[in-house]
Amino acid sequence: MKALDKITTLFRRFPGVGPKQAERFALYVIKTPDVQIEELVEALRTVKSSVGYCRECSNYTEEELCPICADPSRNRSVICVVSHPQDVAAIEKSKTFNGSYHVLHGVISPMDGVNQEGLRLNELIERVRKASGAVTELIIATNPDTEGETTAIYLTRLLKDYVPGITRIACGVPLGGDIDYMDEVTLGYAMKGRTKV
Repeated sequence: MKALDKITTLFRRFPGVGPKQAERFALYVIKTPDVQIEELVEALRTVKSSVGYCRECSNYTEEELCPICADPSRNRSVICVVSHPQDVAAIEKSKTFNGSYHVLHGVISPMDGVNQEGLRLNELIERVRKASGAVTELIIATNPDTEGETTAIYLTRLLKDYVPGITRIACGVPLGGDIDYMDEVTLGYAMKGRTKV
């Protein structure tokens, strides 16, 4: 069945969706009432046409500014740089940060053909320059992997003359983790990032 194969292939393009799950999604579409399928199609069209980038932080929003950038109680002197919009949501759930964000929409990854031009770095540079010294700290919160570290180093070199404090999120042993089960790279980061008690 060509139609079923096509929808299965399209579902396979979604991140984290394997062949079996894609097939289940496709079969679900077939047995779902037309009204619900039309709702889904309309919701997809709406989200694609109405969601764009926040003018300030490049997070997704339906307005000119996202709710975080529109909030006057946020500390604008501290910017947390993250790779993806879901990283903002994760940090916000922790309820430990009251600054602003900047979303890069990826990380530098030469193996995947992503360089600095493929990210929203120019927007960050322009934002920091326009602030004229008002940004006192840049927290780089990219993942502690090769691509995340490459991006962090690049950002540090690029912005060190504009921001007095550039920091990196701590990495290492997770809360409740057992040291004897940690790999040497994780333990290495934990030892380097130790803090005074």
